[in-house]
Amino acid sequence: MATGKHVSYYRVSTAKQGRSGLGLEAQQEAVRSYLNGGSWELLEEFTEVESGKRDTNRPKLQEALRLCKLTGATLIVAKLDRLSRDAAFLLTLQNSGARFVAADMPDANNLTVGIMALVAQQEREAISARTKAALAAAKGRGVVLGGYRGHPLPAGDAARASAKVRSAKAANRANDVYSAIVEARASGATSLRQIAAVLSERRITTPRGGGFWQASQVKAVLDRVEGVKPA
Repeated sequence: MATGKHVSYYRVSTAKQGRSGLGLEAQQEAVRSYLNGGSWELLEEFTEVESGKRDTNRPKLQEALRLCKLTGATLIVAKLDRLSRDAAFLLTLQNSGARFVAADMPDANNLTVGIMALVAQQEREAISARTKAALAAAKGRGVVLGGYRGHPLPAGDAARASAKVRSAKAANRANDVYSAIVEARASGATSLRQIAAVLSERRITTPRGGGFWQASQVKAVLDRVEGVKPA
């Protein structure tokens, strides 16, 4: 049962997600469920809106930790396992000296976080290496990555030129998504449905601009870029 003063910290990966509340509401609910029933006081809530690649820029986390030190409060986060590949977050948490608790892992401690940080760094390096190897292998099979980058199109029929531009943009977009698919595979996603879930989690928009990928859409990208039916 939670007691004492707490400061909560949430993280969402995009400004759009922060405005919409997607992901944020679930984190807030997890924190409130953990605190519910105890004698506690939630002093303040901090929400970080950032790209997952901007590991070193965590002003809200620093503010939250500073408030914890000033007030003797405990930092509470919703899900430590969701951030398990984020070595920067874990190391900052470990080195802060502030008390903390994770709603999904209430027994976690500095030793736990330190081990997770080491594993996180190793896994991220391994994913990067697997991604580079997979892209190199794709090029070796003849997959053409990249495409039209804004060079003038030959003069001619306007409709035909416009169609070429649209096709080039679609090819570039497919290549960008393909790189994300390769990363998803490197992180352990094997089926089309699992890859779709990873793309949706990363808030990568679908070809029609939506936020939730289907297995058929992943297959379409793979067919377009690889030119073969995925396993």
